[in-house]
Amino acid sequence: MTLSRRKTLALLGGGTIVAATAAVGLTVTRMPKAAFQPWAAAGTYAEPRMRALSYAILAPNPHNRQPWLVDLRTEGEVTLRVDTDRLLPHTDPFNRQIVVGLGCFLELMRIAAAQDGYGIDLTLFPDGEDATGLDQRRVAVARFVPGAAQPEPELFAQVLGRRSLKEPFDTTRPVDAATLASVLAVVERTTVDGSVAAGDIAELREISHAALRIELDTERTYKESVDLFRIGSREVVANPDGIDFTGPMFEALALTGSFTRESAMDRTSMAYVEGEKAVFANIDTAMGHLWQVTPTNTRADQIAAGRDWLRLNLATSAAGLGMQPLSQGLQEYPEMADIYAQLHKRLAPDGGTVQMLARIGYGPEIGQSPRWPLESKIVNA
Repeated sequence: MTLSRRKTLALLGGGTIVAATAAVGLTVTRMPKAAFQPWAAAGTYAEPRMRALSYAILAPNPHNRQPWLVDLRTEGEVTLRVDTDRLLPHTDPFNRQIVVGLGCFLELMRIAAAQDGYGIDLTLFPDGEDATGLDQRRVAVARFVPGAAQPEPELFAQVLGRRSLKEPFDTTRPVDAATLASVLAVVERTTVDGSVAAGDIAELREISHAALRIELDTERTYKESVDLFRIGSREVVANPDGIDFTGPMFEALALTGSFTRESAMDRTSMAYVEGEKAVFANIDTAMGHLWQVTPTNTRADQIAAGRDWLRLNLATSAAGLGMQPLSQGLQEYPEMADIYAQLHKRLAPDGGTVQMLARIGYGPEIGQSPRWPLESKIVNA
């Protein structure tokens, strides 16, 4: 769960923020520039693998955990492993969503490498795989092949502007079916579908609302998100991952004690009550939905879903659309089982696994999300 920044500010703010801002001055206006430096560094490396990886680390991933580790010891190869300290055991007990995020990373690396004239020969899970969880085994080996590129400049042009838009959409601006169809056309490895019909929007809003309600009301799943809150610039610089809350007003909220992880866990607090309203407002402004289905649920299927999810995110950006994953109803913990079954019956009536569901619509421009530097993700260089 990611709180809507704008809504939370409006609801939690009031005179407390104004007073705090006046009192502490520049303290609340500073931004954690170091946490966003990887966006500026993308593409500045001379070595082809490093250059491609400098874009890959900007890929979308669950709760911005950035769970990738790369080994560059073999010339011309990138070996990808998962950082097992960055899993989400409560909301993602089988690590399916983490693998989808790794697929996003691999596809963005491939698109960036192709832009520089390199193809990627990809071998997935060469040491075998475990459907119940991830470990230290290799996720993928990517061999860079000079001259074998298939550039996609239209998608690559969207890489630095790509976002997962976690703000309310403009409900006065419908998404037309032709725009949705153009977005869906970019996928290569999974079955995708979507709808901008009013009846489907209403139905999927309702199911998504129910799924979020379960995640919030299940103590361990909600706490998993709260533990990853990064409140204010100091926390974001120290840990440029997770769910970030930056900017002058959040600095003020942190300084006054109005917004803390403890208050977010207190269901009687204003931080919880108004934050809850904000996240439901996001779901309830969906102006369309799209979803992905794979025939089975192997690790290779999950990688394929991530690769296509990255492509969908770039395509929505090119179309001027916002896209936000609605992952709650597809999570595999017991309390979500009924919603999970309902979504599969609705979105995959012929069988298969629904890997991803998103809301789409037109929304505001938002900033970049924090990232760890590329160098911090390299082992055995």
